[in-house]
Amino acid sequence: MKKLINIMKELRDPKNGCPWDIEQTFSTIAPYTIEEAYEVADAISRENMEDLKEELGDLLFQVVFHAQMAAENGAFDINDVVQSIVDKMIRRHPHVFADEQVENAEHQTRAWEAHKEAERGQKAQLEGDHASILDGVPLALPGLTQAVKLQKRAARVGFDWKSTHEIYDKIEEELAEVRHEVETNAAIERIEDEIGDLFFAVSNLARRLNVDPEATLRVSNAKFARRFRAMESIARQSQRNLNDMSLEDMETIYQQVKQHEKQT
Repeated sequence: MKKLINIMKELRDPKNGCPWDIEQTFSTIAPYTIEEAYEVADAISRENMEDLKEELGDLLFQVVFHAQMAAENGAFDINDVVQSIVDKMIRRHPHVFADEQVENAEHQTRAWEAHKEAERGQKAQLEGDHASILDGVPLALPGLTQAVKLQKRAARVGFDWKSTHEIYDKIEEELAEVRHEVETNAAIERIEDEIGDLFFAVSNLARRLNVDPEATLRVSNAKFARRFRAMESIARQSQRNLNDMSLEDMETIYQQVKQHEKQT
């Protein structure tokens, strides 16, 4: 770890460091941090431990990168980052590091959320602001993940659908509104607004069914990509080009690929 920290310092050295690393800022590095987190998730989904080891290293490097830039600004350093998470874990696990008792994992989850809510309230008081139950939901989260977090927060005070059937109805309502805006040639902003509402409603259904919408969408993306590549391969084997095929012909091959997957 010390070697990694020293490498980062050398990369950021104004005189002898790497020009690219030197010119980076928190804002320019943030997208890479997010990308590395997704690559960790991808390695986990593929159950590839070798890739996971490498991707966790890449993600750790992002933490060290941000900490080094903060140290240069006199804000904090990597030791402060580590101390911060150590303090937080001890504070949020009194059943492990103190005398508090928990009955089961579900009780611990509720206790964890209660600790977090209390911390947000204290932070709001220090900043002279009124605490909101929605405080702390990161703006930079992927849209579907952010939607679920907002919905979970609102559900804590009872602002939630009473049944899954009500969510079905809401999805149908939002879809009808999208269709109406499109068929009446509404401004693109109106269509975007309604499609956003549709995504929000679908993510609510996923939350109610204990399904991660972001993860399931990635699975569907991978499934589509796999089937489309298989379709391209079949076309090449018959010396055909997708550009020259009709939609009906491509759909026929696509359905063949799907059927083959179900049989294997």
